[in-house]
Amino acid sequence: MNNNYLDLLRNKIDPENLEKITCLNNAEVVEFIGEYLELCNPKSVFVRTDSPEDSRYIREQSCVLEEERKLNFKGQTIHFDGYLDQARDKKNTRYLIPQESKFGKYLNSVNKQKGIAEIKDILKNCMVDKQMLICFFCLGPLDSPFSILAVQITDSFYVAHSEDILYRSGYEQFKKRGGDFFKFVHSAGELENCVSKNVDKRRVYIDLENNLVYSTNTQYAGNTVGLKKLALRLAIKKAYREGWLAEHMFLMGVKDLDNNKAYFCGAYPSMCGKTSTAMLSGESIVGDDIAYLRVINGKMMAVNVERGIFGIIKGINRKDDEVIFKSLEEEEEVIFSNILVDDGDPSWIGKGGSVSHKGVNYSGEWFPGKTDQEGNEIPLSHKNARYTIRLSELDNVDSNLENPQGVNIKGIIYGGRDSDTSVPVEQALSWSQGIITKAASLESETTAATLGQEGVRVFNPMSNIDFLSILLGEYIEANLKLEKLLKDVPLIFSANYFLKGKKGEFLNGMQDKKIWIKWIRLRADNRLEALLTPTGLIPCYDDLKYLFQKVLDKDYSKDEYIEQFTLRIPENLDKIERIINIYKKLEKIPEILFTELENQRNRLTKCQDQFGKYVFPDKFGKQE
Repeated sequence: MNNNYLDLLRNKIDPENLEKITCLNNAEVVEFIGEYLELCNPKSVFVRTDSPEDSRYIREQSCVLEEERKLNFKGQTIHFDGYLDQARDKKNTRYLIPQESKFGKYLNSVNKQKGIAEIKDILKNCMVDKQMLICFFCLGPLDSPFSILAVQITDSFYVAHSEDILYRSGYEQFKKRGGDFFKFVHSAGELENCVSKNVDKRRVYIDLENNLVYSTNTQYAGNTVGLKKLALRLAIKKAYREGWLAEHMFLMGVKDLDNNKAYFCGAYPSMCGKTSTAMLSGESIVGDDIAYLRVINGKMMAVNVERGIFGIIKGINRKDDEVIFKSLEEEEEVIFSNILVDDGDPSWIGKGGSVSHKGVNYSGEWFPGKTDQEGNEIPLSHKNARYTIRLSELDNVDSNLENPQGVNIKGIIYGGRDSDTSVPVEQALSWSQGIITKAASLESETTAATLGQEGVRVFNPMSNIDFLSILLGEYIEANLKLEKLLKDVPLIFSANYFLKGKKGEFLNGMQDKKIWIKWIRLRADNRLEALLTPTGLIPCYDDLKYLFQKVLDKDYSKDEYIEQFTLRIPENLDKIERIINIYKKLEKIPEILFTELENQRNRLTKCQDQFGKYVFPDKFGKQE
């Protein structure tokens, strides 16, 4: 161990917390802590182990320092981010890259030497009046071949509390395993009214070479909770080197009509129905956001990296999201962020029922019609407002959440916001056609979850473009290669809950996703026939009519089916043209991508010549 750093630790850390570090007998941990202890120069240090007492201290201090405030239900708190700190900062999230290295178009980067100098200048003495928190976590189930250890350094009790809910404690795992680990350094910076003041200096810098992420002058969890999307970026690089996948995916168990369960994962961009799908009543949730996938003994196996949910709360209501809503009304540990609070009671957009019309939200004292400095009306809760809960508190948590061996994946679903092209549910013709035309070609409208203009259709392959730390072509190739390792190849599906009719109305009801997911489950066992179209396999009307009646006790008309599952050839051809033009400008794109897209274009053109631009599903025959 570096004796200089050990001397520094002895001078800056009290004996109780110092013992927590030295008993790990891990020189790399000491070096990491020592470097940033010296740089950030905190007033004091607290080391979080796996003990309930340590968790309780962090939770209580977050309220003492007013990073969180207690609500009427026991265990529930509210946290407010700054008015200008409400989403992931894509512009200032950058990879630290050596001058001579090349990085892809979709990977935002900064010269490593310059970036490190800038971030260390920001971090220098940033904790003089604060306590440094050193937290040990495990990404994935304990004692699992999937899992990765991590250390978070932060001066925010809210960040540490959030991670305590979202991730498994990893202190004892460090004692058992040691070895490499992910590193995160965060400072909320100077605070004003308990929120980050200097958001113009907000920085999220990622050092892939050293598995290290810096985050400064921000509190919003998407920028600060290191083990979430920041760790995903590190994991994608690690997975590429080692031959597995780190994905922006939910994991869920879905039952057939005889209650036999199979597992599926799905990649949907923010506000596209990802969490609500994973939380469907009658099914079970393993995870809603990030999954590690490995081929083990010829089968696709997966684990949830997290043990909690950091979910968008807009639109969560008793009718449409009964499982989540129930957990938000109980005396359980919940952190709400950026919603309205009136005398200790929370309200948010789309909650339904009794909603307050005054109180405090992320803008301060709030009332209907309140506007910001630019004259924009401020809603009662931010459109990207969140809730943070443990999965174990949910009635539908899957029994395999903590299974170190993971669950066997039978199908992968790719979904987005698409108003005019894709049918509500469709099965790919093959693994490669699915990876190319459904995963690598995924587009979706922008939402309030990221900074910038909303409602713009953007290219988002695998719903993972924001988090890639390798070239997009390399990432697609890694997905394609897995098929050769698999004896039991998962089916690939697309889902679209946002298709609109001629009058601009949504053609899917909020509960219809239950039917699309149930159809996917039955197709995974080859229990239902399907119609063969140029873009994939779609449901037969009689099967959907039966499922709507059986599952939702709802009539499903032939007219609804025809409108939803009509093949919209001009829109599909336009999409292929857009996607090909995007990939032509990128490096190292596998040739099979262009081949699959051209094959699909040829099938669509042939179909158009035979049946016209818009083809009703009854024109297609069943798959042989």
